Amino acid sequence: MAYSSIVYLLPFLGAVVLLYNGMPKKYRWWVLLLASYIFYWLNSPTTLIFLLLSTVAVYLAGIFLNKIQDGFDLSKKALDKEGKKQLRKIVGWQKKAVCAFALLFIFGLLAFLKYYPFVSENVNQFLKLLHLENALPSLKLLLPLGISYYTLQAAGYIIDVYRGKYRADMHLGKVALFLSFFPQIVEGPIARFDETADQLMEGNRSTYQNLTWGVQLILWGLFKKMVIADRANPFVAEVFKNYAEQSGVALLVGGILFTIQIYMEFSGCMDIVIGSAQLFGINLPKNFARPFFATSVNDFWRRWHITLGAWLRDYIFYSVSLSKGFAKLSKKAKEKLTPFLGALIPSAAALFCVWICNGIWHGAGWKYLAYGMYYYVIMLLGMLLEPLFAQCAAKLKLNREGSAFRIVRILRTCILVVGGMTLFRAETVGVFGEIVYRIFTNFAPQHFYDGTLLHMCIDGWDFIAIAAGCVVVLFVSILQEKGYSLREHIAGQNIVIRWSVYLALILAVIIFGAYGSGYDQVAFIYGQF
Repeated sequence: MAYSSIVYLLPFLGAVVLLYNGMPKKYRWWVLLLASYIFYWLNSPTTLIFLLLSTVAVYLAGIFLNKIQDGFDLSKKALDKEGKKQLRKIVGWQKKAVCAFALLFIFGLLAFLKYYPFVSENVNQFLKLLHLENALPSLKLLLPLGISYYTLQAAGYIIDVYRGKYRADMHLGKVALFLSFFPQIVEGPIARFDETADQLMEGNRSTYQNLTWGVQLILWGLFKKMVIADRANPFVAEVFKNYAEQSGVALLVGGILFTIQIYMEFSGCMDIVIGSAQLFGINLPKNFARPFFATSVNDFWRRWHITLGAWLRDYIFYSVSLSKGFAKLSKKAKEKLTPFLGALIPSAAALFCVWICNGIWHGAGWKYLAYGMYYYVIMLLGMLLEPLFAQCAAKLKLNREGSAFRIVRILRTCILVVGGMTLFRAETVGVFGEIVYRIFTNFAPQHFYDGTLLHMCIDGWDFIAIAAGCVVVLFVSILQEKGYSLREHIAGQNIVIRWSVYLALILAVIIFGAYGSGYDQVAFIYGQF
């Protein structure tokens, strides 16, 4: 039951909204929890147990952390300064043990179910080179729906409790609903407990504004998904499947179209997800901020999959960079090297950990590690060369804040992102290398105008529809980048104009959406992680 399917949008989501608002306020959270587990069971019935296990594990760990802290607070009143110091050490180790056990359990489930086949295959191949027998059995494992997302939410919750950001919640249902809320279980956004848990439990009645704004976002997400992303999919699938038979220009267009496809699909899914939550008066964190207006790769990743980047920053980058070992490394680097390199090396080392985790999170395979390292190397080079860039700009008297330079930086970033997305879509790192080689050695520019590209699964009308859809999204994005709220403007119009806009979006999806003969239903790409 995909978020873009008619089954989700009408029978399921419509029924949940009606039942939610028909229930007394104190029982509405039950409706959301029951709907979430039904949604999960309908999509992945055999793996629901893993979601339940993770929920119980972090809930119990939170209770233990509360009890340890409460015991410390009670006991320290009767102790002197030295006694408090000793007790604080004991309590610190106890809390670390509980936190570590919970994290090992939930990440252990993720690691086994998602990465065991990859690890066992590579270990056995290595042993084969040494003429040894296979050490690890081959297992076919089912990947639980949304495990990469709810595991990070669960980990963030328990780490925040451990750090003392807030106390663990004693309400099992609240923790369960936070981890399983059906609009976000498949693709996120990756929320924090203090961002959404209270909203989920409040049970406020759906208002007219919530309903209309939610429907707006859902329709906008469907437009991006079905009119642009799904229409581009046949061309992208053909190019990357039969890359050895394609010209360089076809591969380049395929890489560009895949970049458009994954953005329109993922951001469109987030619109549907956030819009679905808004129907219940629940505001989920945003996950995109017009990433193709970014002026650097760093800026791009601050705008793309925002909640994943924030999670990696708060729980990986800061954890590593602020650890005692890195504090010593930073001190030695500053003593032995120049101030610039002394400050750069610890940050670069912590950033390496972030991008290793980012790559692994996206999937089990060498190409995902390469994908993480691709962006890490680009960011590291940018950090290393920044002083040189600044000096060159000063000598050439370039205004680095000017519009012309900004456009150049945006185009440069887009080129780098297309390269990264091509690697992401390629079957292996080797295939990516062959694609790049063919782009530079067998470009065949005549295929731009001789009709070759128009006979690869989609025709000229498909390209026109994709281009027109992109222009609409670009126009809206420019307004948003300038701080103009199109949603508020539409909401302020009279009912005729408002509903004309809604009907126009509905008709655009119905008329121009990619479905029916010649188009397969395309599963959300990020839903497979």
